[in-house]
Amino acid sequence: MNTENKPKLSSAEIGITRRSATDEDEGFLRAVYSSTRAEELAIVPWSDDQKAAFLDMQFHAQHIFYHEHYADAAYDVLLQNDVAIGRLYVDRRPDEIRILDIALLPEYQNRGIGTALVREVMDEAAEAGLKVSLHVETFNRAHTLYDRLGFVYVRTDGIYVLMEWKSDYASDT
Repeated sequence: MNTENKPKLSSAEIGITRRSATDEDEGFLRAVYSSTRAEELAIVPWSDDQKAAFLDMQFHAQHIFYHEHYADAAYDVLLQNDVAIGRLYVDRRPDEIRILDIALLPEYQNRGIGTALVREVMDEAAEAGLKVSLHVETFNRAHTLYDRLGFVYVRTDGIYVLMEWKSDYASDT
């Protein structure tokens, strides 16, 4: 599917809003996280209870890590028509904007939502003269989105790849 000729819609134009995540969102955020791991866990010979325990442990570890290392980040729940559909975590630093996490429930993927959200972060960075960075797992299909939007590989760190995007106005520091 060639997406280069598609109109570039904003998240607002496709009905996406955001609100800060609260403690009451933990169950939803856990479900979003679990949906991102479903494909890889499908091939693991564990019981459903073992998979659930693993996902619970991994969600908790990620949640604690993000909040300890990126305390000032924006942790947003994504909504479409007031229905929670995903999450977007962004850390705005003096020298860059880092997308910590972007994830949509499977039924909302491949609709241009992720593209619109990432483009908006890119637009914000371009206005501020900053780069955008993110880490993505080497096997994650989101690579195609980031490649298409002009992100470049910086380095591989284990199973993660650091990718960056710089506008013409971004500093090289």
